[in-house]
Amino acid sequence: MGEQAMRILVFSHKAEVREAIINAVGRRPAADLGRVDYTEASGISEVLVEMDAGNVDLAILDGEAQPTGGIGLTRQLKNEIEDCPPIVVSVRRKDDRWLATWSQADAVLVHPLDPLTAAEIVADVLRARRVPAVRG
Repeated sequence: MGEQAMRILVFSHKAEVREAIINAVGRRPAADLGRVDYTEASGISEVLVEMDAGNVDLAILDGEAQPTGGIGLTRQLKNEIEDCPPIVVSVRRKDDRWLATWSQADAVLVHPLDPLTAAEIVADVLRARRVPAVRG
């Protein structure tokens, strides 16, 4: 039996931004992690439902989403969800990285997305989230 795929939530009000993120990260961000499945969200309510249900291993939120951006949403989720899954914020400008830091994001992607960099960043965050095996 294969390992269950990790679930990544991708939020943006623009379908093309969600597609760009998914294409950049890919279905297998690193060989040691296995496959990932994506859930797309175009609105805040969809993000909240998925996050509250505990269905997400990692979320990638568009910092430029309208009407509510992923930066403010990240801060809200980090402060309201106990044991919040890791969140990566995507921004349009390198200068906006400080906002992602303020939001308590675990990492930042900067557009235009480089597939190697995006996959590496997501893989690093997923690896850090893994729970070590229990030794008996």
